[in-house]
Amino acid sequence: MKRVVLQEFVSLDGFAAGPNNSVDFIPASMEDDTSFGDEQVALMDRTDTLLLGRITYGMFAGFWPNVTQGVEQPFADKFNGLSKIVFSNTLDHAPWGKWGEGRVVRGNAVDEVKRLKKESGKDMLVSGSISLAQSLIDKGLVDEYRLVVCPVVLGKGRPLFRDNGGRPIQMQLVEAKAKDRGAVSLVYRYRG
Repeated sequence: MKRVVLQEFVSLDGFAAGPNNSVDFIPASMEDDTSFGDEQVALMDRTDTLLLGRITYGMFAGFWPNVTQGVEQPFADKFNGLSKIVFSNTLDHAPWGKWGEGRVVRGNAVDEVKRLKKESGKDMLVSGSISLAQSLIDKGLVDEYRLVVCPVVLGKGRPLFRDNGGRPIQMQLVEAKAKDRGAVSLVYRYRG
């Protein structure tokens, strides 16, 4: 069975995006962090599918296929080579530069992810894609949470975790690592 791994960058006050959906706090917290880069390459080695919402797809498809040199290139090559599934009711196709095009899935993401989890293979990664992440969290479909807590307080924005009717989400800490630029990488396993 495939697992769903959710990776999100969050502020100290729990926001995955700032005002106007800005994610500018992420590069400021992670730029030139070689230990994080190595961690990400290792994550790609155990991942075969990228699950994205429409907005994050647009950001990633406009950036990662163009990374062809420098310190991010080893990660970019692996990231670009993953199978991509884009959940959108407005896109007809999901090109990814010279890399394989993503498959667009319309309708209920939860049902599709439940189906995908029954297949064999490596992990599926949700990166960014806050609305998609929240729908999978709500249904208990995230197996591993990789939270990168950035050293910034945003004050307002979009929280990663929303009100789930007072039901706690039980997790077990797997790993905690301080990063070079002051962020902390936390890995939790869902104990639902």
